[in-house]
Amino acid sequence: MLYRPATAFSKSPIGRKKRPRQRAEDHLRFIRGLPCLITGKRPVEACHIRYADPKNGKREVGGGEKPDDKYTVPLCPEKHREQHDMNERDFWEAHGIDPVVVAQALWANSGDDEVGEQILSEYR
Repeated sequence: MLYRPATAFSKSPIGRKKRPRQRAEDHLRFIRGLPCLITGKRPVEACHIRYADPKNGKREVGGGEKPDDKYTVPLCPEKHREQHDMNERDFWEAHGIDPVVVAQALWANSGDDEVGEQILSEYR
């Protein structure tokens, strides 16, 4: 009989457990009050960045998981759909934006609309 470890059919890497999502409703309200990172339009949706970025401390999320709310940027509905309809890294590379760095800057200044808009204008 063939031995299979308990993780043989696991969708997540060995030893990695699903973590509870860190929610931050006040931060999501702040993000939704800003203009779109790409177009500058309003209204926007809070776009969660899914892919891992170890150099910036962002872990990979597995299937059925949503990233922590601190990894969000504002996108207009059209760009948000576009981001979901293609490879996420390709989407951001096509726009020349590192969304993890932008999300971290917005998180560090959450609640300050003026600084939030300045951050977005620097990356737009």
